[in-house]
Amino acid sequence: MTDKHRICVLGGTGFVGRHLVARLAAEGHYVKVLSRRRERHRELLVLPTVHVVEADIRDESTLIRELTGLDTVINLVAILNESRRARFRDIHVELPRRILSACRKVGIHRILHMSALNADSGRGTSVYLRTKGEGENAMHAESGIAVTSFRPSIIFGNDDRFFNRFARLLRLTAGPFPIASPNSKLSPIHVDDVVDAFVHALDNRATFGQRYELCGPKSYTLLQLVEYTADLIGANRWIVGLGPTLSALFARLMEFVPGKPLSRDNLASLQQDSVCKGPIAEVLGVKPISVEEVVPTYLQPRKSRVKYYRYRQNARR
Repeated sequence: MTDKHRICVLGGTGFVGRHLVARLAAEGHYVKVLSRRRERHRELLVLPTVHVVEADIRDESTLIRELTGLDTVINLVAILNESRRARFRDIHVELPRRILSACRKVGIHRILHMSALNADSGRGTSVYLRTKGEGENAMHAESGIAVTSFRPSIIFGNDDRFFNRFARLLRLTAGPFPIASPNSKLSPIHVDDVVDAFVHALDNRATFGQRYELCGPKSYTLLQLVEYTADLIGANRWIVGLGPTLSALFARLMEFVPGKPLSRDNLASLQQDSVCKGPIAEVLGVKPISVEEVVPTYLQPRKSRVKYYRYRQNARR
């Protein structure tokens, strides 16, 4: 039986974080979530054993104060695009270094770290992938702290920003729907499977020091996934795959659209297929669920969701 832990989750208010925090709380762990705006996350405030604290994680002294008395840190913090407030290097490299320093000072010896598939400090095709790789390497360079890193492909789920974003754009726009880098391959993994990997690794000493790729059971081109989304929501659209030159121009234009649905750095990440070298490591105990089993439940009327949740509950028994 898994020991009960006192865990700090950084990035606990994000997509994966909300699912992971809920799972940890359900298993009886004490969970502290650090957030810039505590009151915006009422869905976490009502969870038993969860304590949401308003804190600036960029300040090491704050990290030291909030980590004191805990035994594990989970770092999920990442950005897909830079802004004036958040830069890739600060979030993906300097923050992991501050976390390590704070853990050393308060005596924490266990860290679970969210990286990214294709993260590589030297050969990553984008600044995002290079900084994710550098941060991952920094985490694993620390002696005396057991670090496990996870490298997922695209993560999907009922509140994701992948299928839901494409569905929204398909509904809001008219005419041909352009897709940059349409032949890039992805192996989407469900958020519950990512959560399973984190939870199963928590106390498993065999995972200490390891880096795990996380992919779903099937691979698709980006064009196939967008066409599938259009079919599910009944959008009779012409999906147009763009070549390299038009993809670059399209990405540059999208950087000026509110929400920045695509950037040149995103496009650079797509130059590497986001697929795993093999199945998920058996030690993680994950049996990945497919896109086709889940996505229709949240891009369809609400009543369809009941069937999915019952399926997941039965699958875990």
